[in-house]
Amino acid sequence: MKTLKSSLIILGSLGLLFLGACGNDNKASDTNTSPASPPVASQPASSAPAAATGAQATKGGQVVQSGAYHLEFVTEKESTGTHLDLYLQKGDKKEPVADAKVTAQVQLPNGKQQTLAFKYDPEGKHYAVMFPGKDPGQYPVKVNADINGEKVDGRFTFTQ
Repeated sequence: MKTLKSSLIILGSLGLLFLGACGNDNKASDTNTSPASPPVASQPASSAPAAATGAQATKGGQVVQSGAYHLEFVTEKESTGTHLDLYLQKGDKKEPVADAKVTAQVQLPNGKQQTLAFKYDPEGKHYAVMFPGKDPGQYPVKVNADINGEKVDGRFTFTQ
């Protein structure tokens, strides 16, 4: 009977140690009283943040690495809507791709969708279009690029 009690005590102690190890976050206490950073919208794996994919934003936009292609989506609010820029580049040297057919499916806050056709700006070496919507809310965007029959997609969002 004494061995059974000892075994149960040892088993219980090991269980507690195991639970303690699993529940230990080892978080350092933060004495900084600054507010928490805002939540980040979740994105599909293909549009992980630039640091996670090895891609870096060069224009300050959202970045997607799709195979050999680097897509960077930049928005700028204007009085007539939101200016959308897409930097479509190829390879490690990030050579601009000038001969693609680029469109975007923008989902409006009310659920409707709008298709936009980007035009290439040779001076800026990027694709651009003006989005006329002004309703407040979040706008998910799916960019489709057709590069000589090769399809490249990226998903982004912007907020009005």
